[in-house]
Amino acid sequence: MSAAPRIGLTPAPEPPYDDDRSPAEDPHIDGALALDRHPLIWGPPGAIPDERRLRHLGQALAEVLAGRRPPETVADRLTGRAYRELVRAGRMIQSSRPPFAGSMHVKEPRDGAVEMCVLVHCGERNHVLAVRLERRGVQWLCTDFETA
Repeated sequence: MSAAPRIGLTPAPEPPYDDDRSPAEDPHIDGALALDRHPLIWGPPGAIPDERRLRHLGQALAEVLAGRRPPETVADRLTGRAYRELVRAGRMIQSSRPPFAGSMHVKEPRDGAVEMCVLVHCGERNHVLAVRLERRGVQWLCTDFETA
């Protein structure tokens, strides 16, 4: 006679974007949107960009420009020149409440380049954030941004 199969408990699945550290352990994201710790990579050349990750980047940039997030939290997603410009710009968005990235418009003007425009809701006045990303190897990096 064969032995009865063993039945064991399976561990509960973790959320797909859960990090090892909680927001309380990382002061850079306390009260702000936590960016995925992986670089912006979208498959082979010509792959359609993931708009959810683009929106998260727009949200994070808006938070930096509103003075609610330190710029070093997005440094790995910007070229050196764009990061220096972000630090130099300082607080460009004046708002009484945290910014919220709303509707987004994305275009791919040429292979290896993506431009997006994000409406940023800031309470009394809305702003617009324009961002250009270019593919550098397999990673997409922000090369320029403007806000008004």
